[in-house]
Amino acid sequence: MTIAIVGAGLGGLALARVLHVNGIDAFVYEREPSRGARGQGGMLDIHSGQQALREAGLIDEFYAIARGEGQDMRLLEPDGTLLLQEDTPEGAPLERPEVDRADLRNLLLDSLPEDVVRWGHAFAYADHDLLHFADGSSATYDLLVGADGANSRVRALLTDARPVHIGQNVVELCISDIDRTYPDLAAMVGRGNYWALGNGQSLAAQRNGDGRVRIGLNFYNTAEDWFATSGIPFDDPAAARMRLIDLFAGWDPRFTALIAACDDTIVPRSITALPVGLTWPSAPDVTLLGDAAHLMPPVGEGANMALLDGALLGLALAAHPDDFPAAVKEYEREMFERTSAAGRQSAHVQEILTSPDASQKLLAFFQPG
Repeated sequence: MTIAIVGAGLGGLALARVLHVNGIDAFVYEREPSRGARGQGGMLDIHSGQQALREAGLIDEFYAIARGEGQDMRLLEPDGTLLLQEDTPEGAPLERPEVDRADLRNLLLDSLPEDVVRWGHAFAYADHDLLHFADGSSATYDLLVGADGANSRVRALLTDARPVHIGQNVVELCISDIDRTYPDLAAMVGRGNYWALGNGQSLAAQRNGDGRVRIGLNFYNTAEDWFATSGIPFDDPAAARMRLIDLFAGWDPRFTALIAACDDTIVPRSITALPVGLTWPSAPDVTLLGDAAHLMPPVGEGANMALLDGALLGLALAAHPDDFPAAVKEYEREMFERTSAAGRQSAHVQEILTSPDASQKLLAFFQPG
């Protein structure tokens, strides 16, 4: 029987890998023309997702590319007051290591036979047991797995739910080769994550394995059309940086120095999420995983849940190779419970971030009691 996975993200590839390990064939259909067609974002904090990599037989390879020092964290007030500094000792357990998303994706891709991922296949719709792609081609399936992210097209086969804006807008920036270009700022950010938050805003700087520092400027309790009214001229990077510095007026000059040092890659992102606890009646031939199933605020759970979804669905299918409907029901029952809990936790962290005393509440979250 044919398993078709739409989307070559972490969850879809984890599913394909666990199926491969268990001797089950599957095809992954990805709309991008090649693995390097688009940037894959920054670093990921992989914790519970390590279970999925063990099931995939890739945990040692994961540890080889993971950055233990990425667990370091510094938390500050807008006035520059340092609230928390956690430095990871040499040789500490890799409980929540950071890993470059592109490196992790490449690890999964390289673990699969070459013909498993079908690049350049943009899913259009499904008709009974036939997949139709934007280029007019088609493919048969017995089980269709939607691993096609936040704007999933497969999701509509199971539920009318759609992601909604959660009142957060982010501007992403980057400083390349920061140790050479801005050594003082590099020392300030450190080896892992550097957060300053308050006044309904935050600056999150994250060290990447390739020498970059990615910076996210978060604006909370803002409308979906906030970018249109913010006065940020995204078509003029130099002017955009100046406007962003204005929006952080009154913050410690070290933070605005980070913004000023960024290159011309300035990307606006509106943050959306699916309802916490979303479920649907089980269908015998279609299911979802990852952001297609449970898009959450970006606070560290999404990639882990996607990896677990892929691995656990793969194990359920391996346990019921002749009964896909039973495997899907078993997987969805566990997935709904697990991701609902993760969704509630993510919503709680999001509530902290949007509160007036966000830095103090986050400090209490990281250091309970």
